[in-house]
Amino acid sequence: MNRRVTVDSGSAGLQPARLALTTKKRYLPHWQLGGSAYFLTFRLDSSVRPYLRMGERALVKKAVLHWHQVKWRVHVFTVMPDHAHVLASPLLSGPNEWYSLSVILHSVKRHSARQINLARGRQGKLWQSETYDRIVRDEAEFDEKSRYILANSLRRGLVQDPWDYDGFWCDAMA
Repeated sequence: MNRRVTVDSGSAGLQPARLALTTKKRYLPHWQLGGSAYFLTFRLDSSVRPYLRMGERALVKKAVLHWHQVKWRVHVFTVMPDHAHVLASPLLSGPNEWYSLSVILHSVKRHSARQINLARGRQGKLWQSETYDRIVRDEAEFDEKSRYILANSLRRGLVQDPWDYDGFWCDAMA
């Protein structure tokens, strides 16, 4: 089920703009509100073994960054052996219209799956079809999600210093 609601932000004390809230429901609800940042998680399909290796994580990083500053602004992300976390904001595609988060993620997942399957000499599903996404509500949550993404490799015991992890990227490093 897809729904689109238009909200006049001027009544909330913000700069007047018409923000479109789009909702979809598959297994998880998906809300997209123009001008928002999102915390996203997508996972490997449970049938995929072994998990992503260093070179494969680099392919996923390249796919995430392909639309950076074109369709979305990627703030920070990490590609773990079995999942990825991204903090990003879709960009304007036209007046009061933002690029679709689901379309961007579909492109990222499709391209990285094609490249990884080709390198492995396999066919089939690589990523789970569903993606977790959350609208980041304020600066404090943005900071918390950024720290969470940075520390993910450290918590998993993959590195001593999360800034050294090969699957990590942030726009401050670019």
